[in-house]
Amino acid sequence: MKNRDLYLTQLINFRDKPLIKVITGIRRCGKSTLLSLFEKHLLESGVSKNHIIRMNFESFEFDEISNYKELHAYIKGKLVSDIDKHYILLDEVQQVESWEKVINSFLVDANADIYITGSNAYLLSSELSTLLSGRYVEIKMQPLSFKEYIDFTESDGQDKLQEKFNKYLEFGGLPTVVELLDHPETIGPFLEGIYNTVLMKDVIERNNIRDATLLESILRFIAANVGSIVSTKKISDYLTSSGRKTTSDTIDNYLKMLENAFIIYKANRYDLKGKMFLKTLEKYYIVDMGLRNRLTGLRNTDYGHVLENIVYLELLRRGYEVSIGKVGSLEIDFVATKSNEKIYYQVSATIIDEKTRERELRPLQSISDNYPKFILTMDKTVFNDYSGIKVLNIMDFLLEHP
Repeated sequence: MKNRDLYLTQLINFRDKPLIKVITGIRRCGKSTLLSLFEKHLLESGVSKNHIIRMNFESFEFDEISNYKELHAYIKGKLVSDIDKHYILLDEVQQVESWEKVINSFLVDANADIYITGSNAYLLSSELSTLLSGRYVEIKMQPLSFKEYIDFTESDGQDKLQEKFNKYLEFGGLPTVVELLDHPETIGPFLEGIYNTVLMKDVIERNNIRDATLLESILRFIAANVGSIVSTKKISDYLTSSGRKTTSDTIDNYLKMLENAFIIYKANRYDLKGKMFLKTLEKYYIVDMGLRNRLTGLRNTDYGHVLENIVYLELLRRGYEVSIGKVGSLEIDFVATKSNEKIYYQVSATIIDEKTRERELRPLQSISDNYPKFILTMDKTVFNDYSGIKVLNIMDFLLEHP
C-alpha cells in the first residue's frame, strides 16, 4: 500500500478535531486506500482495533444496510464504551438512504471521530450542509500527481523521467493504472470500465438522466476542448451540427452533473482590471488524462492544452483557487490564489520561437502588480528570466512541491 502523504497528513492534522472529515473525489482515485492508510496510522498510534469501525458500502458485507436506522443500529452495536473515543470510517456512505442523520447523531451523542468518503459532490449537498453547518472539513482527493506517480513507479527504474511523463500524459494517474503498466494492453479496458461506472452510477442513475447519449456527447466535446474557452452556445452548435437538438439549460445541467461526479472541473474567468468574475466563457479541464484519452484518442491532441490541464489540476492539489485571468483583450492561463498569496502562470509547450515567446510574455507584462509571474514550458533552457517573469520547466514545476 503506497503512501498518499499529501492527503494522509491532512487527515492526521484533523484527527480528533470536532469536525467530520469528508473525503471526496472521482471513483478509484484512492479514497478507500487513504482510509486504510489512516486506519494503519491509528493502530500504530495505539488505538485498539475494536475502537475502529470501518465500513465500505461497495462491499457485499454491508449490502443489507440500506437505510439510516439499520446503519445507526449497526454502529451503535459496535461501540465498546461511552467513555473511550471511537473512530468511524465509512466508505461510499451515500449508498445508504438518509445517512446524514446517523452521522449527525454520532457527532452529537457519541465520543466519535468520523471520516466518510464519497465519489459525488451530492455528498455535501444542502441537506448535509444544513445538518452539519460548518462542522465538517472536505478533503478533495485527485488521481496521482506526477510526483506521486514517480514515487509509485520508482521500482521500474528503466524509464527516464521524460518517458515517465509521456506515460503519465497517455495513461493518466489513477493508482490502479500504475499496477497495469507492465501490461499496457490492460489499461484501456480498465479505464473504459471506470469511465462507464462513473458515468452510469454517479451521473446517469444519480440524476435519472433519460438521454445518456447526449450526456456523453457533451463530455466528449469537453474532453476534445480542454483548455479552450467553452460556451453553451458553442456546445449547442456542435451538437446541432451532429444532428442533436438541445437547449442551453440542458447543457448547463449536464455540465453541472459531470462536475458533481468530479469528472470535469470548471475554471471561471476573472477580469483583473475590473476585479470581478465574468459570467460566461469558462474553460473546462478533465480529472485524468487517461480518461480523457479514452474519450478522444491521442490523435489531434493539442499538446499545449494537455499540459495546461495537468498544471491546472496540480494547482488545485496545492490548495489554490484557480481562475483564468483577463487583462483587456489578453488572457492569462491561470491566476492561482490562496489567503494572501497570488501567482500568475502561462503554460506553453515551448517558447523557443521568438514570436511564441512574445505572445506568452505579453499578458504577464501587462499586469501592473508585483505578484510572481511564471511561464511553464517543456523547454530545457538556461535562460529563465525575462524582466522578472520566470521560466520554469513543467516537469521541474510538478516535482518541486513537497
